[in-house]
Amino acid sequence: MSGGPSSSINLSRDSIPDEQNNPTLPVTVASSTKLNRLPCDITSALSAVGEFPKPKVTFHFTAIGSAPILRQNLCKISSTQRFEVVVSYLRRTLRMTATESIFVYVNSCFAPALDEVVGNLYRCFKNSKDQLLVSYSMTPAFG
Repeated sequence: MSGGPSSSINLSRDSIPDEQNNPTLPVTVASSTKLNRLPCDITSALSAVGEFPKPKVTFHFTAIGSAPILRQNLCKISSTQRFEVVVSYLRRTLRMTATESIFVYVNSCFAPALDEVVGNLYRCFKNSKDQLLVSYSMTPAFG
């Protein structure tokens, strides 16, 4: 070879070495020789996945801007209902027509999807009074 650039690439000391391509496959409980059952904490966690801390969630409604104020700002809705039930309740209570818009936010931060489950929202975003704070407006208020 002449004094030109080398055709082989020199690896520096700082390069990351290649790992062996031997992926470790997960072993199921049925095929494991060491585990004949799941540990207790995993079993209890898996059994509680679909359950909610309370059967009903307390909502605290707050009007934003020129939105009408509800006479009763607290309401309980089943944990298994979707958020669209909350929006329907607000529309019905405020006597809104089908052409009027309402914008609904949780904790004055974000507008959840209508198919979001109320119990999941409660689990993640409840306040110190164990209520889910829902703000509503007739015009977009955030973002």
